[in-house]
Amino acid sequence: MKAARLLLFTALLGLTACDGFLAPAPVTPAPPAPTASASPTVVWFPPTNTPSPFPTASLGPTVEPLPGVGNLIFSDDFSQAALWNTASASAASAGVSNGALILAINSPGPLTVISLRSQPAVTDFYADATASLSLCQGGDAYGLLFRAASGDSYYRFAVNCNGQVRLERARGGSVEVLQDWIPTGDAPLGAPAQVELGVWAVGSEMRFLLNGNLQFTAHDPLLPSGSLGFFASAAGSSPVTVAFSKLSVFAVTYVSPTPTAVLTSTPPATRTP
Repeated sequence: MKAARLLLFTALLGLTACDGFLAPAPVTPAPPAPTASASPTVVWFPPTNTPSPFPTASLGPTVEPLPGVGNLIFSDDFSQAALWNTASASAASAGVSNGALILAINSPGPLTVISLRSQPAVTDFYADATASLSLCQGGDAYGLLFRAASGDSYYRFAVNCNGQVRLERARGGSVEVLQDWIPTGDAPLGAPAQVELGVWAVGSEMRFLLNGNLQFTAHDPLLPSGSLGFFASAAGSSPVTVAFSKLSVFAVTYVSPTPTAVLTSTPPATRTP
């Protein structure tokens, strides 16, 4: 019995040794198949950077173009021709007709016709009137005269048919430009057309308007008061005809703001060695 067990044990031992000797080589597992990467997603509407808003400039208060305008001094419906300088000639004419002062030039320019109102003389005022253009082109001009005095002295607010405005001062036969021609969208470019002229004058300060819109401001102290009038001027060979109507003149009570004192810094004293 013991011999049989010993034999069996020996046989099992041999099988085990043989199995270990003949064991197959370990199988290396195959690497996993690469996973297909996801296809990129198409962004049809890519986000964009939102620009930072620009800072908004705060606007200051609107400047009142006609401060201090008060009661009506007088109005003129141009029914009294005796109040105006009138004349008629082949080259030019000035006459009152159908509620208007009509200034006409029939000869080649340069040529100017002026008509002044005999009274009253005004100092601080606001005046407006309507100019109706029948014939006017290019450099032909028209406008309002104010503070007219003896010796051919006056201020002249001029508008031309190129769409520009200007201010002149006449004294003793010489003319000085206080504001040269500047363009404006309020002036008509040729005829037929209408435009409202406005002049505000207080002391040496003067403001000029077309259709109620401020065009520019000027300062000049030389002519303090005088009468009002109108003019028309031909620059070329074409005739010019302008009718002025609906003149109204108002009193103005206004004091220009006192200039603000400007602070200046005083440099510190230096020691004298």
